[in-house]
Amino acid sequence: MNKTSLKIGINLGGWLSQYPAYDHQHFKTFILEEDIKRIADWGMDHLRLPVDYPLLEDDEQPGIYKQSGFDYIESCLEWCRKNGLRVILDLHKAPGFAFDALDKSSLFKSPVMQGRFLGIWEAVSRRFLGRMDDSLAFELLNEIVLPESSLWNSLVKRVLERIRSVDPQRLIVLGGNYYNAADELKNLELIADPNILYTFHFYLPLSLTHQKAPWVPPLAEYNQQLEYPGRQGKGLAAIVEKYARDSHALEKEVGIEFDKGYLHDMLQPALDFSQRTGQPVYCGEFGVYEGAPMSTRVNWTRDFIDLLNEFKIGHAFWTYKALDFGLLDKDGRIVDQELIELASRAMG
Repeated sequence: MNKTSLKIGINLGGWLSQYPAYDHQHFKTFILEEDIKRIADWGMDHLRLPVDYPLLEDDEQPGIYKQSGFDYIESCLEWCRKNGLRVILDLHKAPGFAFDALDKSSLFKSPVMQGRFLGIWEAVSRRFLGRMDDSLAFELLNEIVLPESSLWNSLVKRVLERIRSVDPQRLIVLGGNYYNAADELKNLELIADPNILYTFHFYLPLSLTHQKAPWVPPLAEYNQQLEYPGRQGKGLAAIVEKYARDSHALEKEVGIEFDKGYLHDMLQPALDFSQRTGQPVYCGEFGVYEGAPMSTRVNWTRDFIDLLNEFKIGHAFWTYKALDFGLLDKDGRIVDQELIELASRAMG
């Protein structure tokens, strides 16, 4: 697959990843073929399909892979084929690592967990060998969080070696540390492999995109309704001081004015990485939590997508349905038509 063929996409969060419970009824009904057709009709050309490892492997039976999990993936791929959509298969949670878990280091300390991680990717590679070479990419792991990047760089080499021993040509999507931050791309060790697409996620300023989010304790306590464009509300400095050990880097947002210029500045590290390496970059997630005013969600999305399109950066909106960021609510109702139009806006 050409690295620049992934232009306008959307995530299918909440289906085979971040599901309420491991429930086959949910897997069979949350996303249907009609949803894939709708995404294509909106004008999108690809989707990012997050998958959590329990869909493919039980902790009680490591190395024994579930046909049922592959069947759900295969159904989605077939629907996408019929509707002309490419797919990034994203391992969203791995044995020993989940971006939203308290312990984010088990995978990187445990040879057993690393063996399972490598085994899953070998199994996936063998499953799709010789198939969908121009329409299916693999994303190694979602949103690494480590004190520094050397352990991830080391594991990347090992998993790439395992995948390449099976499939030498598959497009691999690779992100950096601290939840795939744009300014962490510089700490990735570049691989001499022509079929790697470097990715980042973008949720800045966090105090605005995640305002009132209950899973970000300082912002839940801050509890400010923020408009975009606008100025930072009062009191963030005190919250940052209180949560100094887990501030989510909110100290960088104290006293700021958030507007398109700010978004451009925060995007600049990805632009710099692309220019320095000669590689395209891809934004695999972005969006604004539903706790924000709809005007803020729309205005922020408009400005950020304008920037992505200006710099020809392919992207996937987070997310299609539910999970607090969806274009549709949990019952499949459209949240805001303008938000859909923005998320599917074609590059100029």
